[in-house]
Amino acid sequence: MDSNSPPPAAADARSQDVVSGGAAAHGRTLQSDGAAIGVGGRADAVRNAAPAEAVDTGRVAGRDETRAGDLDAGEVDPALRAALAAIDRQLAGVRRLGVAFSGGVDSSVLLAAAVHFLGNDRVIAILGVSPSLAADERAAAHRVADVIGAPLVEIETFEGRRAEYRANGPDRCFHCKDELFSRIDDEVAREHGVDAVAYGENADDAVRPDRPGAQAAVAHRVLRPLADAGMNKAAVRRLARAWSLPCADKPAAPCLASRIPHFQSVTPEKLRQVEQAEAALHRLGLHDLRVRHHGDVARIELTPDDLLRAVREPLRTHIRNAVQAAGFRFAAVDLAGVQSGAFTLPLVAHG
Repeated sequence: MDSNSPPPAAADARSQDVVSGGAAAHGRTLQSDGAAIGVGGRADAVRNAAPAEAVDTGRVAGRDETRAGDLDAGEVDPALRAALAAIDRQLAGVRRLGVAFSGGVDSSVLLAAAVHFLGNDRVIAILGVSPSLAADERAAAHRVADVIGAPLVEIETFEGRRAEYRANGPDRCFHCKDELFSRIDDEVAREHGVDAVAYGENADDAVRPDRPGAQAAVAHRVLRPLADAGMNKAAVRRLARAWSLPCADKPAAPCLASRIPHFQSVTPEKLRQVEQAEAALHRLGLHDLRVRHHGDVARIELTPDDLLRAVREPLRTHIRNAVQAAGFRFAAVDLAGVQSGAFTLPLVAHG
């Protein structure tokens, strides 16, 4: 890998999207050689750092060189270089970092940056596995971690045993993330020598009201380097493309429980139905989609192009058959298309 550039190489990623600023800092207090390091406080200094043109990420001692890439300085624009320098500062003093990893673009960019700055012997990807994680997503996460060159460990999580999670209120994600971070604290930190944990919240997520999982991150003092470096979703994707990460254009893939309307219980059977239906629709050539669970009815959200295809034969019959094979009686295509936060936002946006 070129001494001045982060992991896997490639395409020119110049665009007009900008890195957003102003994300509030918070962080986990780490112990390094007996000294407390307040990571959140360091982010304030990052926001007051030198202009982007003056940033030089430089060579980081111990960085993994096995995943070579020739990403010259011109392929990462000044705003992204400044954000990378901010992430580097936030990780200063970390001896071994655990990255809560899903294989999505946010956690993948964070993992790649951590491997670049710390080296892959000081970073570990942590994938929580439960019935709410689709098998396809699990396999994809392993592939992305392999491309990045980061070791990955799986931990089984048991959010389904929590009554608050099963009740499926607007705070469901809090209980899921609290379970994940608790397992990391109890198991991974001890077994793998992790002294800090980070997750892939970006600056757009940080201002959304439908992200209760962020409260669990605060409670467990988990780092959020992308958000604290001011990286919005567009900037994250831009960097992922520059590094040729295979998930650079991957649509968001929230957990399967997000397909169940709030206050209707989350059960393994419902999660299985949603996973089976979505996997079958993917095999039919439909990509960015959701199958919402409304009892006997599967409400299918599709992109505008796929929406037009879905009502024509033979795809219409294939969709109906796939949904019925998953245990639903009816297949309904939602004319509104794919909707992020469809169940949670109406309940929390004005609360």
